[in-house]
Amino acid sequence: MKNLILIRHGKSNWDVPFKDIDRPLDKKGMQDAHLVSSKIAGHIPKTYVLWSSVAKRASDTALIFAQNLLAPIESIIFKKELYTFDERQLEEIIKSCDNAYDSLILFGHNDAITNFVNKFGDVNISNVPTSGFVSIQFEADNWKTINKGRTKKIITPKDFK
Repeated sequence: MKNLILIRHGKSNWDVPFKDIDRPLDKKGMQDAHLVSSKIAGHIPKTYVLWSSVAKRASDTALIFAQNLLAPIESIIFKKELYTFDERQLEEIIKSCDNAYDSLILFGHNDAITNFVNKFGDVNISNVPTSGFVSIQFEADNWKTINKGRTKKIITPKDFK
């Protein structure tokens, strides 16, 4: 069985003219990332691998979640190819995960995350919001063969406000 947790980066700051990849979280993005990450401990597998896009807003979100989950920051694997908005590319990256890992937690971007969740999960979500958390379980022993899975949990910042 394979478990995938997709987390969309927190709300980013559009007030400063950064290149897209360098755009940081804004105050609400930081608060929401702390809020969601402080409420998900019961939905996190005992062992997992952490992957994050190299984009500043995604990597900062991953750092906040790791801190609140007491995961070593050094355990986050930053992947340039996760800086994508395309669900087909996201699928390809997920399917490349080493089968030694049964659980993958991934920090990335929309539209890739929402489209992936709707293709591979069994619950339709119109939009995974910033700092949104979606857990999908697959009846597969190989990441390359994951297909339609079961959406186990959806958590958004609004759930706690």
